[in-house]
Amino acid sequence: MSTDYKLMAAQLKSLMEDEKNYMPVLSNASAILNDTLDDINWAGFYLVDNGSLLLGPFQGHVACIRIQPGKGVCGTAYATDTTQLVEDVHQFPGHIACDSASNSEIVVPIHKDGKVVAVMDIDSPSLSRFTKEDKEGLEAFAKVIEEASFTNVE
Repeated sequence: MSTDYKLMAAQLKSLMEDEKNYMPVLSNASAILNDTLDDINWAGFYLVDNGSLLLGPFQGHVACIRIQPGKGVCGTAYATDTTQLVEDVHQFPGHIACDSASNSEIVVPIHKDGKVVAVMDIDSPSLSRFTKEDKEGLEAFAKVIEEASFTNVE
């Protein structure tokens, strides 16, 4: 079954209409991801804070609180400013195992004024869960999130 990323983006955009503060936007975005995507066990955000990534709104199991640039999939996405689509996290150099049940992951950078201010992180218990279609759809979803006002974020 194909995920309707356009509908997800439209739903988030509608929820953001009157409120652009990043915290409720990311909270609702994590809920949309969790409710819509099949076969995932974590969906959420890390915010840039003092040069590293700090845990933000999410849905799922407990998570790492702070991630350094270049460490794990999230830190790599942040440091390289590129989407990371990882079929098997156990083969990813420096993978941080916050949840041992996670086997694949996708992380999409979120920008404000040309700088990465957050990353969107989604984990799955299945190997090779995320596709090129997911990558494109989630990058489009991230563009909607970028309309939020990222105040108090580096």
